[in-house]
Amino acid sequence: MAPSRSLTDRFLQVIERSGNALPHPATLFLILALLVILGSELAVQAGVHAVHPKTGAELVPLSLLSVEGLHLILTKTVTNFTGFAPLGTVLVALLGIGIAESSGLIGAALRLVVLSAARRWLAGVVIFAGVMSNVASELGYVLLVPLAGSIFAAAGRHPLAGMAAAFAGVSGGYSANLLLGTVDPLLAGISQEAARIVDPAALVNPACNYYFMAASTFVIAATGWWLTEKVVEPRLGPWKGGSDQQASDLLKPMTRAEKRGLLAAIAVFALFAALILWGTLPQGGFLRDPKTDSVLHSPFMSGIVTLIFLSGALAGVAYGVVTRSITSDAAAMKGMAKSMESLAGYLVLVFFAAQFVAYFQWTNLGLILAVKGAEALQASGLSGSPVLLAFIVLTAIVNLVMGSASAKWALMAPVFVPMLMLAGVDPATTQCAFRIGDSCTNVVSPMMSYFALIIAFFQRYDPKAGLGTLVATMFPYSLAFLVVWSLMFWVWLEAGLPLGP
Repeated sequence: MAPSRSLTDRFLQVIERSGNALPHPATLFLILALLVILGSELAVQAGVHAVHPKTGAELVPLSLLSVEGLHLILTKTVTNFTGFAPLGTVLVALLGIGIAESSGLIGAALRLVVLSAARRWLAGVVIFAGVMSNVASELGYVLLVPLAGSIFAAAGRHPLAGMAAAFAGVSGGYSANLLLGTVDPLLAGISQEAARIVDPAALVNPACNYYFMAASTFVIAATGWWLTEKVVEPRLGPWKGGSDQQASDLLKPMTRAEKRGLLAAIAVFALFAALILWGTLPQGGFLRDPKTDSVLHSPFMSGIVTLIFLSGALAGVAYGVVTRSITSDAAAMKGMAKSMESLAGYLVLVFFAAQFVAYFQWTNLGLILAVKGAEALQASGLSGSPVLLAFIVLTAIVNLVMGSASAKWALMAPVFVPMLMLAGVDPATTQCAFRIGDSCTNVVSPMMSYFALIIAFFQRYDPKAGLGTLVATMFPYSLAFLVVWSLMFWVWLEAGLPLGP
């Protein structure tokens, strides 16, 4: 007779089955694009319309099954794809990050931070390193999570607690960071495309959430540290398995070459940062707007993606030259090419997502839906922070069945960004709320792409560990991050603090 499953296990199984039943995200956007085509014709036949609340113009749908619609689809498919805002920004930013990652700079920096931590600071440092590792995409999952387990075991602490802390930082604190990473221009590009449904001239800067996310780094690290020490590790009990011999290479002290490489990278990064400050801080700085002397609307702000590329590339080359991991220009180019290899699936996804967003805009369905939604929000009496907090919760729930942040935002942004814009909410604020909800439930979502890998890491120390083990261990982080981060967001908005520059 099979043992009875707990309510939690049954609930998670429903989530897992529901998520597995969904098609591939690219296929999902293809289906949605086809539904927009069909929906545009039905909307025309039904006489759907709305009145723009700002201009007073009547909004009527355009059928993509008409001759005009067919011509749009045939002539704009390529430019929809090549002109999709997130595409170029992500490609350029990843080229620079690719050099820093392939040279070994990012991995060495993570090792130095974690290995230098005192035992009582270990959990906090691991979570902080996890949050910071997000600048290098998936590196935190494949390097920091197993490294944290090995270090905790070597310190006589439960390795599952170490891996849980690292996973909480890498995945639960996904959007927070002291540095701008690839996720910032990616989401900002999608937000800008969605905002232009209402305002064709709308601009969403990649750094629009930077102040809030930089402050969130410390809040998430502190919250995760307390949970690890007071809730997660006590529940796991004392570790009696000894240290992990399989990861001895990861625990070796930094070599002299690695230390020299890190110093070289820090020096180059400091010089680059000093150059940026020279161009932005003084009046008349060469990175300010030549006409208005503004920093907000300046080459510096519009060139954030290029600066991310240059900072990663220069620091990575400096480290690689000193450590001999980069011995020629070909090695640097190989690192850039390697970073592009991981984007094959992303390019397919973007192609269909770009068509869906464009169709939504051409048909006026997005704008009509936004107007109707804004009217419903006004009728409900909800406004400001309560609406955004509800949106955070909605995003957190959707994240349980749809793991890709870019896919979710490409789906949600064309609806919620215009809707909330018409209700007086800036696109950057809506994007910030999405990032909070999207991050918090990553660690308990079976649809998160690295979920199976983390279970495999857990099984290194506990062969019986499975989905329930991981979710039970990570649930306190998910709930606490959702509550604390949402409360921080509410306080931030109520205080009138800027989310970013």
